[in-house]
Amino acid sequence: MFCVKFEKQYSKGNAIMLECGNLTALSACIALVLGIYYWYRRPKKFPPGPRGFPLVGILPYLYANPEKNLAKWKTVYGSIMSARFGRQDWIVLNDYEAIQKTYVREGESFSGRPNIPVSRELTQGHGIGFLDYGKKWKLQRKFGLMTLRGFGLGKKGMEKRVLEEAYHMNEEIRKQTGNSFSIHGILTNTISNVICGVVFGRRFDYDDPWFTGLHQKLDKWYADPKNTNILATLFLVPWLQHVPPVKGIMKELKDDKTHMLDQFQKEINQHESTFQNNDIRDFIDAFLVEMHQEKETFSSLQLVHYISDLFEAGTETIAGTLRWALLCLIHYPDTQAKLYKETLNVIGEDGLPSMSIKDEMPYTSAFIHEVQRFRTVSPLGLPHCTTKDVEVAGFCIPTETTVVSNFWAVHNDPNLWDEREKFKPERHLDADGNFIKSNYIMPYSVGPRYCLGEQLAKIELFLLLTSMVQKFEFLSENDNLPDIDKGCISIVFSPLKYNIIANER
Repeated sequence: MFCVKFEKQYSKGNAIMLECGNLTALSACIALVLGIYYWYRRPKKFPPGPRGFPLVGILPYLYANPEKNLAKWKTVYGSIMSARFGRQDWIVLNDYEAIQKTYVREGESFSGRPNIPVSRELTQGHGIGFLDYGKKWKLQRKFGLMTLRGFGLGKKGMEKRVLEEAYHMNEEIRKQTGNSFSIHGILTNTISNVICGVVFGRRFDYDDPWFTGLHQKLDKWYADPKNTNILATLFLVPWLQHVPPVKGIMKELKDDKTHMLDQFQKEINQHESTFQNNDIRDFIDAFLVEMHQEKETFSSLQLVHYISDLFEAGTETIAGTLRWALLCLIHYPDTQAKLYKETLNVIGEDGLPSMSIKDEMPYTSAFIHEVQRFRTVSPLGLPHCTTKDVEVAGFCIPTETTVVSNFWAVHNDPNLWDEREKFKPERHLDADGNFIKSNYIMPYSVGPRYCLGEQLAKIELFLLLTSMVQKFEFLSENDNLPDIDKGCISIVFSPLKYNIIANER
């Protein structure tokens, strides 16, 4: 009797356990189905695109050359496509017309900045580069443009600043005449000192401890492949900043950023102690005038982050372009010979380069244009986001959707460029040898958020390159050509550090 009763209870227990197991399996199946549905669902009329893997999305496909892999998907999903970056759907613009339709024709709708945790922590919601679109950004943008122009941007005064720095740059190169050396630091010092002249009203010796310390920080996060890869990943997968060992690297990044801001703040404090309202010496003084009138938007914290943005964006993009240019000179010596011949004919051996004679040097302009196409320094630009729901090309894109523009894809579009993989400055010259500027080359972005320092960048590239070619012939070390295909990729695409030989002409 006891055995029969036990068997019934045992069977009943098995049935309950079986039922619980079935419910668990059913719940797991429902959760799986819901997870798959959630992962693959899109807003109505949203652009098509790949979803990749759970949690990380398409990131495994983007590690080495994100711009190239995104461009390949254009043939499958179209020029305006979506892609899952981490756990968010981003829009990718993969050709010229797509960028025109969004950044230009719908510029205000696509001028926001996404809420990326890493940039938010580093900028504290201030500065200019990652500042979101709105009243504050418009005021800061207007101030930046007017103030930089007031201190010589696009005028003869700025040319004098750049030519002064060109002299010091060439003196540093001359010290290495005939020897193998890295020009990386010299170019960083040169570009950074131009910015120092505008922001601080003075330049620094290249061995100044404050100056060299600043560049060590910039190099660490823009020119070291280990750090640039991690920084790029943090922008796309923010939650990794809480996971060792990335957590420690993120702390190091924030510490370096804090150190830079502290150094800039010391310069601001010095300006405040000597400030005179009737003697505006530089960018800082001009900002202090605004601070005395409107403290909410023009704050001390805004100023120090503004300066940081000017240095980070202004230094690495232009120095990186010049490093690519020198690589092109030694990889394609015939272009160097043509540049020198044109420089000699127009400027002479001892004349000073000037923007007033730029139109007389079409090959030099074509060379710079081709460098910016051939090696796109900012392949995906800074990410934008929509400021409202917007319809483009039949697609509906919700507000606060992150958008990236694949400038590399435009610069390498086979429909726009013949033999796009080749370096050919002549493609930018007409039959009479005149320089023809191409709208398809967009090194400074387009639309309302185009680069604040575009005019300064054009002056620096033309005057500094011409000055170097006039004084030196650049060669590779023992005919061992440095790599011209690989580089450090984060926000900026810079060449790997290389050695070069400069023979004085």
